Amino acid sequence: MASHTALSYSISQRILHWMMFLLIGFNLIFSDGIEHWNRLVRRGDTVTPNDLASANIHAYVGIAILCLAVLRLGLRVIQGAPDAPAAEPLFFKRVSTAAHWAFYGLFFLMPLSGIAAYYFGVTQAGSLHAGLFKALLWVLIVAHLAGVAVHQFYWKTPVLRRMTSGT
Repeated sequence: MASHTALSYSISQRILHWMMFLLIGFNLIFSDGIEHWNRLVRRGDTVTPNDLASANIHAYVGIAILCLAVLRLGLRVIQGAPDAPAAEPLFFKRVSTAAHWAFYGLFFLMPLSGIAAYYFGVTQAGSLHAGLFKALLWVLIVAHLAGVAVHQFYWKTPVLRRMTSGT
């Protein structure tokens, strides 16, 4: 894996980060369409074109997330990532590294399990997707935001700027 001592992520890495933030947020918050479609299918009820369109939006956004995750991981391998700030204790550096790789795992597991459930009818994948994987993603998001807040307000390190302005 590439490593460098840059103080920020590249513009392409930042764009991918925020695009994925928006798409993942959309799918987490607006999952009603796919959930409604799933209930209809499980009960054997009629699925209307509007129900299918709502479910497809969720699926297409998930596929977009998967494509962006491939690009993002490729960029991380090629360009690396900035080192953790020196002020961050070793324990938190290790937790941060584990959390970031867990994010990458979920960036792939969530869409792939959703595809398996929606397009191939793999019920267990759908259960993992809407249950464990979704819960883990929420936990990681909250932990990630808490980590950024600690960096910004307690350790006073420029972690937030590395992913926003790049300075």
